[in-house]
Amino acid sequence: MNAPVLETEEHKALRSAVAALGKRYGRDYMTRVVQGEGHPDELWADAAKLGYLGVSLPEEYGGGGGGIAELSIVLEELGAAGSPLLMLVVSPAICGTVIARFGTEAQKREWLPGLADGGRTMAFGITEPDAGSNSHRITTTARRDGDDWILTGRKVFISGVDTADATLIVGRTEDARTGKLKPCLFIVPRDAPGFTRSRIDMELQAPEKQFELVLDEVRLPADALVGDEDAGLLQLFAGLNPERIMTAAFSLGMARYALSRAVEYAKERTVWKQPIGAHQALAHPLAQSHIEIELARLMMQKAARLYDDGDDMGAGEAANMAKFAAADACVKAVDQAVHTLGGNGLTKEFGLASLIVASRVARIAPVSREMILNFVSHQSLGLPKSY
Repeated sequence: MNAPVLETEEHKALRSAVAALGKRYGRDYMTRVVQGEGHPDELWADAAKLGYLGVSLPEEYGGGGGGIAELSIVLEELGAAGSPLLMLVVSPAICGTVIARFGTEAQKREWLPGLADGGRTMAFGITEPDAGSNSHRITTTARRDGDDWILTGRKVFISGVDTADATLIVGRTEDARTGKLKPCLFIVPRDAPGFTRSRIDMELQAPEKQFELVLDEVRLPADALVGDEDAGLLQLFAGLNPERIMTAAFSLGMARYALSRAVEYAKERTVWKQPIGAHQALAHPLAQSHIEIELARLMMQKAARLYDDGDDMGAGEAANMAKFAAADACVKAVDQAVHTLGGNGLTKEFGLASLIVASRVARIAPVSREMILNFVSHQSLGLPKSY
């Protein structure tokens, strides 16, 4: 599938180069990693050497000086080759972006070069068992103790904590003026006393595992706080908007992979003396999937452009729409791909059956499609809130 003409020549070259890397690994590599309970270390290392992991981070800290537009291309093309790297969403896109925008000079020097060259990774912890989609109910709290911070709380469905050097935790501190709790971000080292993890068994087949975290009176130095204690939501959404854009890229890559396998099969599988792809009952749904994928990518590109241009409000709307559209396009593409292959679509040989579960992730996380519709209904259309 050709990249849209609205992309720059540099973007097209990046797509081509990343696609070539992805093809050297592909779906078979990722399947072997999952079956061996391992991690895609070789692909991560090669992507790092080529500068893809840090493409969105500032040049003065070892990055490529690009933006989320470039990083989304990297993730999409790796996914289209069957070998996506979920930690691209978390480590450089969320954590790297937040630190680059709001971190102290010392935090930037400590973390950004490692995040850019792949030598270090950082997880992101926001979801809680009792908060769900309502981030205002987050109960992980941070209180001052002299110059230190003490964090207490729980997080669930946190990706990649087993390999991450630290986790960027969303906690809440009390506003001295109002007494209300406000969100703040803290860097918690993986070996911090009182910081423990337990793996959540998932049906999802992915190398990145999910964990529940417990923070039991975790003591952190003053410089563990990222950014201004009073800037809360601004800093939080500086990470959440890239997360939604990158989730869209993840979904688009998976959708393109599934569609390409289905198209290949429909061209070769012959019944009644002609390829099954000649029949409109199969050809039209595949064509519709292609259209939906391309439309979702356009919204993702718009969201990335707005974000990289500094329009956080505009990017928020577009990022939510992009994530919504890409997730739906992905689910439909995977379903149609499996249906096109019939019984073969459920075999390990063709590698599509496991995507049935994986494709649904973006409809649920990092924010459900229903919450996106809530956002669009009252933010974009001005309708009253129902919650």
